[in-house]
Amino acid sequence: MGSRRSEALASSLVTGINHAMARLVDIWDSIGIMEDQRIERMQTVKKYIEDLLTDMITEEESLRHRIKTSIITTQKQLETLCLELSMESYKVEEDLTVLQMEKNLRCRLETLQKEKNERLRELNNLRQQDEELCVTLCATPYYIPSGSMPSQTQLQELREHIKNLSEEKESRVKVFSGLREDIKSLMDEMGHEPETSLERESVCSDTDIFLLTHENIQALKLLLSQLEMKKESLISTRDKLKDRATSLWNRLSCPEEEAEEFKQEALNTLSDDIRRWQNIVDRLEVLQRAKLEEVIDKVRQELVILWDKCMFGPEQREPFSAHFCDNNYTEELLALHDSELLKVTQFYETARPLVEGIEKWERHWVLFQDFERKAADPNRFSNRGGALLKESKDRAKVQKLLPKLEEELKARVEAWEKNQSAPFLIKGQRVMEYISKQWEEHRMQKDKEKNERMSKKTDNSQFKTPTKRAHGQANSSVTPSKIRKTPSQTALRTTTMSSSNSSGGSTISGSTSSVSSTFLCVPGKPPLSAKQRVKTFEACSGPRTPLQEFNSDKKPISISYSDFTSELSRKACHDAVLNSTVKDVL
Repeated sequence: MGSRRSEALASSLVTGINHAMARLVDIWDSIGIMEDQRIERMQTVKKYIEDLLTDMITEEESLRHRIKTSIITTQKQLETLCLELSMESYKVEEDLTVLQMEKNLRCRLETLQKEKNERLRELNNLRQQDEELCVTLCATPYYIPSGSMPSQTQLQELREHIKNLSEEKESRVKVFSGLREDIKSLMDEMGHEPETSLERESVCSDTDIFLLTHENIQALKLLLSQLEMKKESLISTRDKLKDRATSLWNRLSCPEEEAEEFKQEALNTLSDDIRRWQNIVDRLEVLQRAKLEEVIDKVRQELVILWDKCMFGPEQREPFSAHFCDNNYTEELLALHDSELLKVTQFYETARPLVEGIEKWERHWVLFQDFERKAADPNRFSNRGGALLKESKDRAKVQKLLPKLEEELKARVEAWEKNQSAPFLIKGQRVMEYISKQWEEHRMQKDKEKNERMSKKTDNSQFKTPTKRAHGQANSSVTPSKIRKTPSQTALRTTTMSSSNSSGGSTISGSTSSVSSTFLCVPGKPPLSAKQRVKTFEACSGPRTPLQEFNSDKKPISISYSDFTSELSRKACHDAVLNSTVKDVL
């Protein structure tokens, strides 16, 4: 449709020229211009129109050339920008006029140029942030070659790099602030004045004075550790001075009314508190020098208590006996006593686990011996309320625990002697030698008791006189071997046997063999003989232990009739044995 309009416009242009020429001819006719002049004028009009059209054509040709040149230039610029921006080359659409092509290329070029400028501006901002963070953290900046155009990937990586640095900075600032607060708090608590440049900078109010580097943070951590160690040292010094002051106060027997200094609260700083206790110690030491004899005697009492705690034997106390018995009370003698007291105290602190282990073994050893004595007591079968069963359980526990304690002590002693390169002595003996000696003495004591029992049995058997059962009295009393006696029947049985004794010797003699086989049994269970009870106990105890070796020699010991009757006659004696079976387990 546009072409038809342009054709119509061209046709109207030709028509207009024809009308104009016709009017010129009419004008020329009316004027009377001759043919020659008319041709000349027409040639002038023609030339004018041709020149005008020629100029117009030239201008349009020039425009077309400029457009084509612009297209070529724009395409080259686009190719360069695409390379710089790491983008694909711009492809021109087909079937476009030159003017439309030039317009599209120009718009695309403007878009890419704008993106380039934005990238450069963002790169400058990101680089500035990166440099500031890297200077603060002493880190390496993200590398982008100078003069190059960053790609979107590089810009994104730079953003991530800055984000990580910002988080690291925040973390380090938090750690740095915490360290500075702890250091300042420790210095204030100790009353410590900054001495080194690091200490001064660490408590400085200007937070920018420190670069947040790993080295600086490690230096602050090291400083904090040193200050903590110094605090512990000051606390230890303060506590030692306090203990020294307390010890001197107790030695000097100072009145409680004057002990207000010991009840005062700690001062603001450790340094001030140390100076306060040092002054107290100095004053008490001056007072101590005026009471040397009394103080040395008290130190000796403390030494004896510590020696007893450490279980020192005479050989271990002997090296200090000369000073201990010295009556020339001087400051040098007091210093020797203090030194010995400190040495024994340190030894006790070092060996306390061993000493406590030995004390624990001795406590159980005493329990074990007590159970052994109770086991030899014939009156224990008269107990009621399950006391005998509880005693058996407790005894079994002690028997199992003693070997374990001895094994633990042996391992601990060996480790201690290996570390100290010296033997550990208890009452002048090696620990295991001491324990073995206790066992040996116990074995000897048991052998002695056994021999005494055997001797007594032999003496009693010489006076044993058999008697006969009286005729007609076979059923006059209940046969003990046919009765299952319970603990609740003990009193009844004693009464019955006493009445039988009063009725005549024949009745008692007739029941002697039955009585000797009767024993006290647990209600609800069949009776067991003494040998069966020993076997049952050994079976329940598991494998034989060193403790069972001491009990293996127990055998049932029968009691004679004369012993039985003699016990019946001792009515006023509470220890009298009124049952001929109670010695079966002795």
